[in-house]
Amino acid sequence: MMQLSIDNKELDKFVMIGDKVLVKPTNPLEKTKSGLLLPPSVQENEKLQTGYVIKTGPGYALPNSIDEAESWKKDKIKYLPLEAKEGDLAIYLQSSGFEVVINDEKYLILSHSAILMLARDEDLFA
Repeated sequence: MMQLSIDNKELDKFVMIGDKVLVKPTNPLEKTKSGLLLPPSVQENEKLQTGYVIKTGPGYALPNSIDEAESWKKDKIKYLPLEAKEGDLAIYLQSSGFEVVINDEKYLILSHSAILMLARDEDLFA
């Protein structure tokens, strides 16, 4: 994973591009079911992780049928939206993410395809 430290920025100033998703990882379990304490290095090496979707990109750009002379106009771009929505709990492949640190908080930037499953609770943010 790559780490990028960004100081004095707010999340609202960041725009996710294409199929990228910004995820705030949940704290992995520190103990096994039998009560064995797991060190952070073992927890971080787990292949599957969970985290909350914070921001999503617009989706996959669709080919358009406008005149090539006007293909530079950005307002003509259409997107196939992503399934992930802000607030969803995502189960994803840890190895597919790029770690960023924003205001001392750890986040991951994932491609939408790295997300294996979503849990959505509409009442959570109502």
